[in-house]
Amino acid sequence: MLQVNNLSFKYNKSTVVLNDISFSVNSGEHVCIMGESGCGKSTLLKVIYGLFDTNKGTIFWDDYEVLGPAHHLVPGVPFFKHVAQDFDLMPYISVSENIKKFLSRFYPEEAQQRTDELLKVIEMESFANEKVKNLSGGQQQRVAIARALAKEPKLLLLDEPFSQIDNFKKNSLRRNLFAYLKENKIACIIATHDGNDALSFADKMLVIQNNRILKSGTPSELYNNPTFKYIATLFDDVNEITIDNKLQFLYPHQIKIIPTSDLKGKVVNTYFKGYYWLIEVIYNDVSLFINHDIMIKKETIISLQF
Repeated sequence: MLQVNNLSFKYNKSTVVLNDISFSVNSGEHVCIMGESGCGKSTLLKVIYGLFDTNKGTIFWDDYEVLGPAHHLVPGVPFFKHVAQDFDLMPYISVSENIKKFLSRFYPEEAQQRTDELLKVIEMESFANEKVKNLSGGQQQRVAIARALAKEPKLLLLDEPFSQIDNFKKNSLRRNLFAYLKENKIACIIATHDGNDALSFADKMLVIQNNRILKSGTPSELYNNPTFKYIATLFDDVNEITIDNKLQFLYPHQIKIIPTSDLKGKVVNTYFKGYYWLIEVIYNDVSLFINHDIMIKKETIISLQF
């Protein structure tokens, strides 16, 4: 179990990056950290991995205390793995050789079996003998994830792990990866901008704003009850509306266009989204975004239901 207690970190005396961060991660649990750029997500992963010395607080995995470079000649926790956004792969050797690099040479058959297993997880069996320098950024990202899993870490730290991967590969890769982690009881902390990472695969979610945890809970709790607009915007477009003197945050699918009502709006724009249209409406001098199943012409006056 990972236990982060009252963690604070500064890059220098004046710049606070993390402020009084506390949370826990159970063995095999998946935690998603979300927040705007610069809020401290990536730095938090590096501190947990042991790449930086903390200014305050403690980090433990069970009875093992995670300490930074001031205490270790080679920073990093041996049974954690951190996949950063720069990948740090060996470009002039093959995909398979990159994965095998951290496996025992004394057991070549087991190493090959393990490599084949991970190539299947990242859906790159056909690229096993391709040199990494010839791969796209998204393919290199997948190799970095497989290499991190080679020795089955107790905790995997992923920093925007799908940011360079094409959408048609991203969904299946996510399913494969998180299923593999669950099956092997590998805990995971993922820092991401993509709400789909949290909604579909996380057991718990932390929202960071202004360098501290704004809210934590299950993804469904935070999605269905966004007490702050900042939280709601991490998942989708959000409409800020006062209903019965109470401020509410509604997603586009929570506002309906109906045949008639006392609430009127004017269509100012439409956006084709595939199986639905996103309709932009002016209501009481405020722009609202509404999901609708058909296109509506601009300037049309419509009736609304919240």
